[in-house]
Amino acid sequence: MKTPWPVLTTDDEAERFVAEADLTEYDFSAMVPVPFAFETKAAAFNMHIPQPLLDAVKAKAKAKGIPFTRYVRMLIEQDVGRT
Repeated sequence: MKTPWPVLTTDDEAERFVAEADLTEYDFSAMVPVPFAFETKAAAFNMHIPQPLLDAVKAKAKAKGIPFTRYVRMLIEQDVGRT
């Protein structure tokens, strides 16, 4: 049986864990890539879209339980990540 993942609340804790832990003890099967999630959000853009499209995006985000701006960023990241 694999060891459960510890709860890490800071970057320092995460870095220490990765540096010191035997990662072969942990189950990575549930992991998903998050290529841009931890990047500093230093850029912004503004765009005009039809209100029904914005309403639909907000509804999808709400159904997933995430803010709509995070949902839009996720969609962009998924599309950019395709080869």
